[in-house]
Amino acid sequence: MKLYHASTVVIEKPDVLHSREHLDFGRGFYMTAMREQAVRYAERFTRRGKEAYINEYELDDKTEGFVVKLFMSYDEEWLDYVTVCRKGQKGSETYDAVSGGVANDKVFNTVDLYFAGVISKEEALGRLKYEKPNHQLCILNGEMLDRHLHFIRAERV
Repeated sequence: MKLYHASTVVIEKPDVLHSREHLDFGRGFYMTAMREQAVRYAERFTRRGKEAYINEYELDDKTEGFVVKLFMSYDEEWLDYVTVCRKGQKGSETYDAVSGGVANDKVFNTVDLYFAGVISKEEALGRLKYEKPNHQLCILNGEMLDRHLHFIRAERV
């Protein structure tokens, strides 16, 4: 699977240590299968006068022994998982990688209203079902990164 990561630097050897905490799927290395999405994210850097790169990787399909969680939609399970991760809490499930929708600005506003108790879980889920598709894959396990993610190239935006 081809994956992309937008950054201000070329990242030939990614790791999980340089990730910020309290992100959608926890602390890990985030990528997307949607190149256009990575380009839009990289453009946020260029608008601030920074260099931007699209780092391209190949994730091999021999990931036996690693636990990968796939969220197919913005559903209650996704919302509960993002809530736990964004609050920096540990859930009962442990994954090596998580794939699913991004809590982009519009999605995050809905999630934020839900966190604050302004809207119910049902209303949050109702709003989320109208979001256009996007994608993120977060690899949380450094061993999985080292063994199965391969740098291909970086392109300056």
